[in-house]
Amino acid sequence: MGVLYLLGLLVALTGMVLLDRRFHLFFWRDARRAAIVLAVGVLFFLGWDAAGINLGIFFRGETSFMTGIVVARELPLEELFFLALLCYLTMNLFTAVGRMLERFAPERTAAEHPEPRRDHGEAS
Repeated sequence: MGVLYLLGLLVALTGMVLLDRRFHLFFWRDARRAAIVLAVGVLFFLGWDAAGINLGIFFRGETSFMTGIVVARELPLEELFFLALLCYLTMNLFTAVGRMLERFAPERTAAEHPEPRRDHGEAS
């Protein structure tokens, strides 16, 4: 029972990978860029966690659903997988919503795109 949360995170991550593969959202769109974005996101939130832990705001809760493995003071192993899931989900959603907005946005004609003003400060 001590690995239930970790297994749940791994199942959710697997779901993110399958959705990504099916719809070419993140890694299947540009693997190099996705790896960089995911790493930066996870590192950002790990820094956030470290700051919260050092300030005494964040602490590790005890539960029978977690492995009990701690990778740093008050930082359980599961947190790494949770942060990866959070960032992966965010990027999949960002790309999917962007595609939906593009798909359902009305087509704009040249007449609907006003020309930028070019008065350059001249008096009218």
